[in-house]
Formats: sequence, structure tokens, C-alpha cells
Amino acid sequence: MRVGSFVLGAQFPGQGQGEALHRAVRSAEVAEEAGLDSVWLAEHHFVPYGTCPSAITLAALLLGRTRRIRVGTAVSVLPTVHPVALGEQAALLHLTSGGRFSLGVGRGGPWVDLEVFGAGLAAYEQGFPESLDLLVRWLREPSVGADGARFRFREVPVVPRPSEALTDATGPEVVVACTSPTSVRLAAERGLPMLLGMHVGDEEKAEMVALWRQYARAAGRSGDEIRAAGHVSAGVCQIADRRTDAVETLVKAMPGWLKQGLDAHVTVDGRARSMRDPVAYTELLCGLHPVGTARLCVDRLAATSERTGISRFSLLVEGSGDLSATEENVRRLGAEVLPHLR
Repeated sequence: MRVGSFVLGAQFPGQGQGEALHRAVRSAEVAEEAGLDSVWLAEHHFVPYGTCPSAITLAALLLGRTRRIRVGTAVSVLPTVHPVALGEQAALLHLTSGGRFSLGVGRGGPWVDLEVFGAGLAAYEQGFPESLDLLVRWLREPSVGADGARFRFREVPVVPRPSEALTDATGPEVVVACTSPTSVRLAAERGLPMLLGMHVGDEEKAEMVALWRQYARAAGRSGDEIRAAGHVSAGVCQIADRRTDAVETLVKAMPGWLKQGLDAHVTVDGRARSMRDPVAYTELLCGLHPVGTARLCVDRLAATSERTGISRFSLLVEGSGDLSATEENVRRLGAEVLPHLR
């Protein structure tokens, strides 16, 4: 089982953006010191829900500051970037880090980002498959051209080629954030593992894994490939000597961050949107994920893995909103939980 942290760079009420980003960087550095397997970096624009606007840029910083831990994006929002530009950056990080980079991509939402970056609503509603296919081709082939609805260009060489100078000839890992049967099918047909969100529990994640396997088999993927797919489960982790203390820490801090962060999202076309109640959502997360004593966290992660077949985890560890508490939480995860899962 491989356990990593999920870093949002969340800006809690009363905090500055620099403070949020400093905590994000420090939590990742401590994750390597504590023995975690990976760090996954979120990407958001124009909202305090997450203050990192470029997960791949922050990944580059952290890969330079670390030596062992895998660093991934969770996720780079594909509709608002050119797939080739993102592919070039991913190839660069893959090669210069010795293969420690994972590229997680997602469709994002119908947010004003699409207007600001000139992508348009169609890039979100129809363009994701084309962008994903172009990105994967860039990371797997020696030269690439495009003649699609959105991207058209003559064939050009891939420089740098991700497979050069590494034993892994397939280039960097690509993971797809999946929230619906449509996105599950998209990932499965291409043989790409899924990143499943922290808002859903074991039963729904197990159903999505089963659906992925069904679509992958129908697409002709081999049994070995299907069994080896490294899906990632996102969650929340808060460790304390008593479960009530861990829950109290999150219920005190997270609703304020969730309210101001979720309320700040603006749709590009004025469509109505419904956001979760911050307190109820925090309580839901506490019930779904490893929040409590170290022993409870071990049992919860093991149970999720057994129920879903997922062996990789990306856990939000900054839910207290406090730097020192976040560092302690990461260190306890490494010292008191991970040894029982390996």
C-alpha cells in the first residue's frame, strides 16, 4: 500500500495566500522526511479554496527540494491549457527527476477560468477527450501532429522525449480524475488509472473500479494491465490520541475554509450551482476517511483498500489550517500509520 499527502494550499479565514503556500511546501517537505510515498498537488484559479494556480509548477519546485518522494498533480486542469505545453512540462519533470513525477489531469468545472484563459465552454463540455488523447500521444510517441476539432498542427518532433535515458520507456504516469461513468469509461478505454475524489465513500469507489475494469476489458486491455492499474483514492487524514479530538480539529477549522473557498467559485455562463453545506461536508469527510487515532486510521485505510481494490491514497493533511499541526499530522501518519500498512 502506498500512502501520500494531498496538498491544496488551502487559504483558511484570516490567513494570507503566502501563508497557505508556505504550509503547502512545508507539508510536502515533511512528507518526504516522514516516509510518505507521494505528494499530490491540487490546482485552482481565483479562489481561496486552493491558492496554487499551477500544480505542475509547484511540482517542479518540490521535485527540486526532495530526493525520494513521488510528486504528482491532482490535478492539472486540461481544458484551460494546451496539451502539448503541458506534455512538454511533464516530460521535462519526468526526465530531470529520474521518473518521480506523475501527471494527474482532470476536466475541471464550468468556471470563469474558461473565459479568462480563452478556452471557452466547449473545451470543458466537449473537448476533454481530444485534449487527453493529444497529451498521451505527446508523452508516448517520438513525433506528433494533430487534426482535431480544437487542435490542428503539422507533425513535430517531441523534445525532450520522456522515454530517453530512463528504463521506463512509457514516459510519466498519467492519472485521470473521474467523477462520472463517462470519465471512468474515458480513462478505462485508454488504460489510464483513476483518481477518485474524497467526497465519495468506499462503496461508490468500488463501483467505479468495477466499472473501469468492465470498460477496460471491453476495450481489449489485457488482464495484467487491468490488475496492475494504480488507481488513487483521495481522502482526509487527521490523527489524534482520541477520535473526538481529531474530529473537533477539523470541524473547527474546515467549514470556514470550505465556505469562503466554495462560495468564491463563479460559473462562466451564469448557470445555477449548488455547493455543499460546509459543516455537513466536514462531518461527512470525518466519517468516510481516516480521522481519529492512529489505530483507527490504519484500520480505515486497510478496509478501504480491501473494499475497493485501491492501494494508493492521497490524503488531505492540512485540515487544521495550522502549520505546526499539519507538520505533526504528517509525521504521525508516517511514524504511527504507515508501518502497519506495508
